Amino acid sequence: MYRPRTISQFIEVLEQVTGMARKVVIVGAGNAALCAAISAAEAGAEVVVLERAPQRARGGNSAFTGGCFRVAYDGASDIQRIVPDLTDTEREISDFGSYPADKFHADLCEMSGYRADPALIDIVVEESLPAVLWMQAQGVRFLPAYGRQSFKIDGRNVFWGGLTVETAGGGLGLVDALFARAEALGVEIRYDWKVDALIGDRRMVSGVVADGKTLPADAVILAAGGYHANNEWRVRTLGPGWDLAKVRGSRYNTGNVIQAALNIGARSHGNWSGCHSVFFDAGADDFGTITALNQQKNYFTLGIVVNRRGDRFFDEGANFRNYTYSRMGAEILKQPGGTGWQIFDARGIAMLPDEYRTPRSARFEADTLEALAGKLDGLDTTGFLRTVAEYNAAIDADTPFNPAVLDGRRTHGLAIDKSNWARAISQPPFVAYEVTCGITLTFGGLAIDAQARVQNEEGSPIGNLYAAGELVGGLYYDRYPGGAGLTSGAVFGRIAGREAAISSPT
Repeated sequence: MYRPRTISQFIEVLEQVTGMARKVVIVGAGNAALCAAISAAEAGAEVVVLERAPQRARGGNSAFTGGCFRVAYDGASDIQRIVPDLTDTEREISDFGSYPADKFHADLCEMSGYRADPALIDIVVEESLPAVLWMQAQGVRFLPAYGRQSFKIDGRNVFWGGLTVETAGGGLGLVDALFARAEALGVEIRYDWKVDALIGDRRMVSGVVADGKTLPADAVILAAGGYHANNEWRVRTLGPGWDLAKVRGSRYNTGNVIQAALNIGARSHGNWSGCHSVFFDAGADDFGTITALNQQKNYFTLGIVVNRRGDRFFDEGANFRNYTYSRMGAEILKQPGGTGWQIFDARGIAMLPDEYRTPRSARFEADTLEALAGKLDGLDTTGFLRTVAEYNAAIDADTPFNPAVLDGRRTHGLAIDKSNWARAISQPPFVAYEVTCGITLTFGGLAIDAQARVQNEEGSPIGNLYAAGELVGGLYYDRYPGGAGLTSGAVFGRIAGREAAISSPT
């Protein structure tokens, strides 16, 4: 007698008996949505993905990322599992360190001001490595993030900040690999489909309405991102001035799917007045393009940042940039004119990654600080030169500079000291990058439980409704550890797909 041993085999037997597979409709087509689609298809469901964007702009915010995943790992042996084609030479010249689960958990807690939903972050941490290994088995190729997350120290690539692996081809390579796997499993992808409403109420849903068409479903998974591309919502929830931010990611994430869920009684959750925003090239378009991904400017730790008065306005060395970059957009938006400049000398320039080498960068260079200041429109030259002179004089030059650790090389006695990586701005040429605010994602969204089921306002799950990705609230407040978004999207996308495929209609 044949006995099914896995969920997939059980579903196969059930289909043979009943002649039916559960129909799962997934709204969105980024990392979380595609992980949900693959997971549901593996479990035997008939899956349809509704992507609001045209095919040429598919992939949601995920396509705009660098593709880094934050994963709890114990050392090089775990990295070898994630990157099976890692060579002996690469392993020998790399110091991958470790990122224990308790450190990952502590980072999520601390950066949320200890407000993050404990049940959700427990799952993100515990499932981070299994989810990444599962993705690798689906055809996603991972690499050590050499160009962005390591510095060469004594001939070895030393990784820092708990962020060690990225997908081949960045975010675009990630979503292309996931699309290929989903399509190979028979998932139907429909482009140019905007979901306007959910069919159902606070107790249960039975489908969606998209562009006026009704699509019945046994389960619906919402994974269409937040509302960072909605100017009106940004001002309403984040405050005045946020309509001036440039949109770093997908222009299709406007909150319509969140609103559709709220309209039937789903519970809003998380930090609606918070967001992930970064230093962004002041010359960038108002909406990001996948061909211009590197318009973020996140390596401010290697220099200083000044506003139009010429003043520094935050501690550039407070922590690794992974732990501080996601609130820098908000900081620059508070400054006069909402812009400023990152300042580097020759030593800092030599260490900058590719995101500082885009053709349209608002980049200025000169052989003297005075000449550089003359090229920066709107800058108070006197204030700027005074700031640089005072900064240079305040540095503890006896402490060695080491960008791969919190080196304690700091300034003393300034109104705002730099806590680590302080080096004099003294060796020409000098370069300035004009930066403004680029918003990546919003933190407010829908409440889910450990099974990724959307909760109603009464605290009960809405039958047949699931969610994953950036429209889930309760994970991030105040700050965001780099790489956590893709990881949490994959973790809950995988869970949502499995649950939607195997759960009996409620």
